[in-house]
Amino acid sequence: MESRSESKTNSNPRQVRRHGAAKSRVSRPMQCARKKETLELDRNVSEDGSSTSESSCGLSGLKAGRFESRKRQNRVKPVKVVSQDVGEAVVVPPLQLERTIGKRRCSWITPFSEPLYVSFHDEEWGLPVYDDQKLFELLSLSAALSEFSWPTILNKREKFRKLFDNFDPTSVAKFTEKKILSLKSSGSLLSEQKMRAVVENARQIFKVIEEFGSFSNYCWSFVNHKPIVNGFRYARQVPVKSPKAEIISKDLMRRGFHCVGPTIIYSFMQAAGIVNDHLLSCFRFTDCNGSCYNQLNIKAEATSLAKTLNQSCTLQA
Repeated sequence: MESRSESKTNSNPRQVRRHGAAKSRVSRPMQCARKKETLELDRNVSEDGSSTSESSCGLSGLKAGRFESRKRQNRVKPVKVVSQDVGEAVVVPPLQLERTIGKRRCSWITPFSEPLYVSFHDEEWGLPVYDDQKLFELLSLSAALSEFSWPTILNKREKFRKLFDNFDPTSVAKFTEKKILSLKSSGSLLSEQKMRAVVENARQIFKVIEEFGSFSNYCWSFVNHKPIVNGFRYARQVPVKSPKAEIISKDLMRRGFHCVGPTIIYSFMQAAGIVNDHLLSCFRFTDCNGSCYNQLNIKAEATSLAKTLNQSCTLQA
């Protein structure tokens, strides 16, 4: 009889489920207690004494930890810039980076771009240049793009200036063969071909100045003294050369300039503001255009003033 009753109870699925549920009710608090004990042991064993707030009964501590990690990731950290001359690292304060966080730049400027490259984009690239010495520097740096990238060139810019006497065409044009060989033996940053090209271009600039009055007048005469504004929306639309760059390149080669291919000349036109290739969404697109119009107005006023002075002088005579 006992065996029959046991078989009946075991064969009833409802009773088996109730029996299993009762076991689970008893086992759950025991599992929580064991997990609490292990957590307490982990607290005591941990070296730094930090306590874990996560428990098996809730995820509030885990969510808080994830939120704190996101805050740490989004926090602006200071950037270290290692100088080439001195072994010490110069720390750029995060405030300098936060000032321009809200500004939208060209898409090739990313949060991982070097600070020097970002400042070059924000302050120089695309801004019209009319100074002969500055134009000569940008032409020489653009020629170095065949060996280096813009961030690398900007990091070595001060060294380039020391090598070429601050890119003064008068001084560079006087470089002798002995001077060029000494720069080469001292471990110059550029190849010998590029170094000789910089020296030869400085000599040819004086011939251009004799004909056009200034190197600036020569460069800007190809675009009628007004920058080309492309107004591209996407970075893929920005070309590496243009028909105008090919015309300038051919004319420079005819005049004896070296390392002035169409790609180098177009990079020079972009850096010197002869062409404005900032994207439409970039804040520098309108800034560079406004600067250009201001320069044109100043030149127009100076020209009109000179004309009036000449007319008054002729009348008095």
